Amino acid sequence: MRILGEAVPSFVRPQYPWWFVFLGPGATPELEGIELTSGAGLQSSPPAETIADMVTAPASHSASGSANPFQPGTMVVVTLANPREKFWGAILSLSAEGLSLRGIELASFEDLVVMIKEGEPFSLGVVFFPMHRVERMELDLPDGSIPSLSQRFTSKTGLDPVTMLAATPRPNAVPERT
Repeated sequence: MRILGEAVPSFVRPQYPWWFVFLGPGATPELEGIELTSGAGLQSSPPAETIADMVTAPASHSASGSANPFQPGTMVVVTLANPREKFWGAILSLSAEGLSLRGIELASFEDLVVMIKEGEPFSLGVVFFPMHRVERMELDLPDGSIPSLSQRFTSKTGLDPVTMLAATPRPNAVPERT
């Protein structure tokens, strides 16, 4: 094996980082004259906070001391990968293993509203998504003049989605209007 034109015995190879093998004289002009050594400023710092850190922190605060908005009962919109799907609902639990949610697929939102308005029986799914599928989770909040899904649900049905989704599910339940 040759590194930068010099023969290197096999017992020395492990001390060189993988990228060192690909660099040679003149390979990258901007690095000419810079001595490349293992560990010289190439360490990346760990991310400031992860979902796992938020879950293992005390119930109301994350590792950085700020309030954790993703508590059970919070209305969220979740984007999933493989296959790509979006769900709207209330968090039942959030852990390093995954997310438990009571709600519906976002594509069925308008159908659910119509069913509730017409008094038809419906059921809300209780689902678990492993964390490797959770691509994004955002709070269901209004965006400027655009109402949140929860606000749209309330204005069209007269029901509070938080109490409806956080309640214990009953088969074919039709909630009372407020």
